[in-house]
Amino acid sequence: MNVGFIGLGVMGQPMALNLARAGTRLVVWNRTLERCEPLRAAGAEVVASAAEVFHRAATVFLMLADESAVDAVLGRDTPDFARLVAGRTVVHMGTTSAEYSCGLQEDIRAAGGRYVEAPVSGSRVPAERGELVGMLAGDDDALATVRPLLAPLCRETFGCGAVPGALLLKFSVNLFLIAVVTGLAEAFHFAERHGLDQRLFRDVLDAGPMASAVSRVKAPKLLERDFSVQAAAADVLKNNRLIAEAARKADLASPLLDVCHALYDETVRRGHGGEDMVAVLHALEARTAGAPVSEDRNTDASA
Repeated sequence: MNVGFIGLGVMGQPMALNLARAGTRLVVWNRTLERCEPLRAAGAEVVASAAEVFHRAATVFLMLADESAVDAVLGRDTPDFARLVAGRTVVHMGTTSAEYSCGLQEDIRAAGGRYVEAPVSGSRVPAERGELVGMLAGDDDALATVRPLLAPLCRETFGCGAVPGALLLKFSVNLFLIAVVTGLAEAFHFAERHGLDQRLFRDVLDAGPMASAVSRVKAPKLLERDFSVQAAAADVLKNNRLIAEAARKADLASPLLDVCHALYDETVRRGHGGEDMVAVLHALEARTAGAPVSEDRNTDASA
């Protein structure tokens, strides 16, 4: 049985490649067609439209940039929507608001389809290695179909109950990640401004109890000022906004998140949205220098 995959960006392409290399009969489409070529080389079938993916596959993974991209691919609010999703399992792996996911589930169910919410924790490197952590929400029968398909992508998956439980758990994980990486960048900035040996700082951090898989990936990037993308700053800002909105709706205080939100907004407005999230260092350095933020600089990290 064919499996479909739509959305071959920074995360989606390595995820789809792992499915293809594991022998999954994969049918793929992406808005930017050249992103499909590694999939074709790995044995996946590349088709001309998103509609053809749904025509050929019973289960379709969506790894898309935002809510409008999902709606466009599904033809939501058009007669095409029911024809695409009826009798199929739609797996929403991107990060959107919890409210959007609930509404999408209702519409897909009403059209005769099944829906699984399946965001993942991890950036490009874990995606390439098949070491993501999956969070699943939805009906038991749909989850039973989807969970085995995630084995080439995820080293572990967790059931999160009903929709939007998986997205809310992803928000909780990402809140911690954003705070940790922002703190790490600030610590490197502090050490640099005090004339410390940053390699020594990295080594002490690695040897101590605060070392983690995240610090061991991000600290070398900060040390070398390597801003090549693993998780784009623009995507982190989008996640931060979604988490902040969820916090406001629940009347939660989120002071750390709010500071990070402001810093990533500055990072993107300074033109670093397409760089890795450690590019928040630019915003910290600019604040130290007292440099104003231009209002018209932005980048689009979507693919």
